[in-house]
Amino acid sequence: MANSKFDAKSFNPEAFKYMVGRVPNLTLNALKKSRALAGNPDIRAVFTSQNGTGYARLAMRGLLDGDAVNYDGETDITATSTKTFEQGMVVVGRAKAWTEKDFSYDITGGVDFMGNVSAQVAEYKDTLDQKTLLSILKGVFAMPTTDAKNKEFVEKHSTTIYAPMSATTLNSAVNKACGANKQKFSLVFMHSDVATNLENMKLLEFMKQTDGDGIQKDLTLATWNGRTVVVDDDLPAVTGYADADAETPGALKIVASGEDGTTTINLAKATPYFGTRTLAADMYVVPATQYTTFIMGNGAISYEDIGAKVPYEMARDPKTKGGEDTLYMRQRKVFSPYGISYEKKSQTKLSPTDSDLENGQNWTLVHSGETTPSQRTYINHKAIPIARIQSLG
Repeated sequence: MANSKFDAKSFNPEAFKYMVGRVPNLTLNALKKSRALAGNPDIRAVFTSQNGTGYARLAMRGLLDGDAVNYDGETDITATSTKTFEQGMVVVGRAKAWTEKDFSYDITGGVDFMGNVSAQVAEYKDTLDQKTLLSILKGVFAMPTTDAKNKEFVEKHSTTIYAPMSATTLNSAVNKACGANKQKFSLVFMHSDVATNLENMKLLEFMKQTDGDGIQKDLTLATWNGRTVVVDDDLPAVTGYADADAETPGALKIVASGEDGTTTINLAKATPYFGTRTLAADMYVVPATQYTTFIMGNGAISYEDIGAKVPYEMARDPKTKGGEDTLYMRQRKVFSPYGISYEKKSQTKLSPTDSDLENGQNWTLVHSGETTPSQRTYINHKAIPIARIQSLG
């Protein structure tokens, strides 16, 4: 059984792994329930059979094309070959270590200390997975638009509004991205400021959880038009300036030169600008924040927990601070967006960093592989249930 003390000598890694696994991973559970996260046996097979490999290219299934012939009893039925579509996938490895003082005790009692440790480690891993997913989504929308098909995906799957979100924003965005396939969208990642705006308009309702004492508390999960919403303040939030007039509270008048004042701003400093005008002296702007919201649909992300050889272990360092026990955590997971290939063009280590995942040079739409882009066949962007909204709240 699991030990109740933070002690290397009595630590049972298998029991601790079981304890961590029993704690619900709210983000992954929400993704799985919404069907945005889907298991892929091909991923598991290739990464568990290749002796710890960190990158692989898999053939994408189901991408049939070609025109059908008339079935009239006279016309020959002709077979056509289908081009091979390959998708690059990478294993994201992460590790962390903690000492006993890093963990808090449950002051309510009733739970042994290592029970609290396992719950806190599970919560940390939930946050870690969420951060990895957001880095991947940032990278996908930073794909090089020198490729016409990548550009088409980024433009069609992005909706930018220079105002807070409204009741119709979500529906318009998913329709722009996938047309008749918009019903596939089932999950939304948004910043708490955006969620609060929608909640104030009574468009968003937070889910509640009842603890063992019968006390209800709000979760960071909500629903919007039947879609699950995950609220996370790690989502992109960029401060800048938006359109205003002289009557707008907090408005700043643009001046051509000189220092900023309490009611003025130098034209060169009014950036980034969230609007469509060409700014000039005597116009007005107001400080604003542009938030990015990501929307995903059924099968948007293929996911497999590849596992680490030693996911948890504890070691004692007798010399540090008179003797110190350290708990080590390791994980290896694959999060692969449907129809988008990780090309590993800018990655120096076996496992990608968050910066690598956010680098658009590492991503491209899945295609047939010809060297010349004009000769390639690309996946239809409308088949990819991933979209983003940039708004001012």
